[in-house]
Amino acid sequence: MSAKSQLEIGNKTIEVSNLDKVFYPKTGFTKGQTIDYYIRVSPVLLPHLKDRPITLKRYPNGVDGMFFYEKQCPPHRPDWVKTHAVPRSAGGNIDYCVMNNLSALVWAVNLADLELHVFLHRAPKIDQPTSVVFDLDPGAPADIVDCCRTALQLKALLDKVKLKSFPKTSGSKGLQVYVPLNRTANYEQTKTFARNIAAELEKALPGSVVSNMQKSLRKGKVFVDWSQNDDHKTTVCVYSMRAKDRPTVSTPVQWVEVEAAAKAKNAGALAFEPEDVLKRIEKHGDLFAPVLKLKQSLP
Repeated sequence: MSAKSQLEIGNKTIEVSNLDKVFYPKTGFTKGQTIDYYIRVSPVLLPHLKDRPITLKRYPNGVDGMFFYEKQCPPHRPDWVKTHAVPRSAGGNIDYCVMNNLSALVWAVNLADLELHVFLHRAPKIDQPTSVVFDLDPGAPADIVDCCRTALQLKALLDKVKLKSFPKTSGSKGLQVYVPLNRTANYEQTKTFARNIAAELEKALPGSVVSNMQKSLRKGKVFVDWSQNDDHKTTVCVYSMRAKDRPTVSTPVQWVEVEAAAKAKNAGALAFEPEDVLKRIEKHGDLFAPVLKLKQSLP
């Protein structure tokens, strides 16, 4: 992308700035490259963002600088950036941004919104999650290889109750497993189900898995976080970049890749940067596409 200050997207002109600013100092990856990645990945990313209220996670000075979460969509947004009201637990509403098109996405990334954190529901059905998610988070010295082993056990449990599941990297240190529903389940049902499955995993693998929220119990184990299944929590979106040392991406993977990484004990096998992700899409298409459409019912 050239260092110009305007982008023409559809019939919208979007002002972009500081394209040469380095967002990832350890690799020299710039703001312009970040915007370029999001434009190129948008054909597969936008369907996963559609109608989902989103929390902006902004890094104005790159990943080594301060960051802040922005739930309320900025008042200075263009009128073509849509919002959706979500009730606050303390009363009133928060008007979250909704990224339904490329112009809105580029506008947000130009605000240094490196990471895209979305709800598990789509507006206006804000009490109806479209998936159950299990967030596998390793407590050092456990790593993503341990997450792979846990994910395979999780898949086996889900297979037993005839539920298809789809893994993705968090883009950070762990894995996430999605169980698409796309039916009329509510959060009470999905959270209860996730908690029960996490407890089953802990019972089967007491030395390596924990389902208790207490942080002191997580050392050397994989925490199976079931609590993300909540109408007030967001999870990093598939294909979102992450604010780490390198410009890693939350990437959908195949179960055979999870199995291979576990077998080879290769923690680096499931680390992907923007160019890797774009090549994978060229080869495999959107491995997470079934999460959008597959209809399943909780047992």
